[in-house]
Amino acid sequence: MGALSHLRVLDLSRVLAGPWATQILADLGAEVIKVERPDGGDDTRAWGPPFMAGGDGEPTAESAYFLCTNRGKQSLCVDIKSAAGQAALRDLARDCDVLVENFKVGDAARYGLDYSSLSALNPGLVYCSITGFGQTGPLRDRPGYDFLVQAMGGLMSVTGQPDGSPGAEPMKVGVALTDIMTGLYATVGILAALTERDRSGQGQQVDLALLDVTAATLANQASNYLVGGINPGRLGNAHPNIVPYQSFVARDGHLVVAVGNDAQFRRFAAVLGCPELADDPRFLSNRLRVQHREQLIPLLQLPMLTRDKADWLQRLAAAGVPAGPINSVAEVFQEPQILARDMRVNVPHPLNHALELVGNPIKLSRTPVVYASAPPTLGQHTESVLARLVPDRQ
Repeated sequence: MGALSHLRVLDLSRVLAGPWATQILADLGAEVIKVERPDGGDDTRAWGPPFMAGGDGEPTAESAYFLCTNRGKQSLCVDIKSAAGQAALRDLARDCDVLVENFKVGDAARYGLDYSSLSALNPGLVYCSITGFGQTGPLRDRPGYDFLVQAMGGLMSVTGQPDGSPGAEPMKVGVALTDIMTGLYATVGILAALTERDRSGQGQQVDLALLDVTAATLANQASNYLVGGINPGRLGNAHPNIVPYQSFVARDGHLVVAVGNDAQFRRFAAVLGCPELADDPRFLSNRLRVQHREQLIPLLQLPMLTRDKADWLQRLAAAGVPAGPINSVAEVFQEPQILARDMRVNVPHPLNHALELVGNPIKLSRTPVVYASAPPTLGQHTESVLARLVPDRQ
């Protein structure tokens, strides 16, 4: 039994933020019914190539993008614009604990599927709404996309090479991080509302906005401004508050060194063969090293060029200095630690029994995550779900 095997989730969301949240709930044991349009389903089904290969080696209609965020779910095709489809979804909502949707503000009400309408039928329903800008505020009616919100939320302003460097410009993160983080915050909000429901018996609406989440996840960069009055800029791979905490160039390429305290810095300087740097009045503490970053980094970079990455990583590990390679995605999923932690898992698909997906990082000792089923084909469970949960449909 999964930790959430007592819960049923109606997933009216699409693309990434909402489906990411519902996949987490599915991994934790919840029954998740994913509602899709009959004419193509979730937009991400078409977001390829690549598409999963079938048993014959030829590409199927299942995109890699869709597969990354929809395992453990049942696919129900319903025409949400039809009266019959809306009635079926209202019937389903009566028997669900959670509903997740990412309609534009006001659209759910057009179909009679808004929180006010459904909570009247099911007072215990936890109803999670995910939008670009939230249910309130002057921008609430605008559509929001990860790339747009990474820009508006300040994330791109602190990502990329600093002004004056080659290739300097604001950059987005290499994955749709705002969508992913919104999915995580949505999951937390849903679980909090469910826990409160255990006491009150009442559900509530969870309102998530991509812009809010982006602002929240600026973390120390936001605090540097709000507390310290510093409007942060781009530092490439360097850290605004810790030095040295960045990439360096060895004889055969780049590696990362993440010095977190003064003792680690002393050991780092010793490994580099310049222990005197740890006693230099400019570099005695992290505060001083941040102030004298431009003087220190060239002194550390020069000896790094004398050895290969593997040599430095071995020496730094032996000295207890945090350091690591900059792996490609292919290297990540060959990494022994990743494999030991079950982060590369086989989830047999009806069209490809060898399908591999990224595992769930949550490790529970008594109720571990379950990979109950592969991401569904479009409409795979329509008849079984309706027969089981809406038996009186016409």
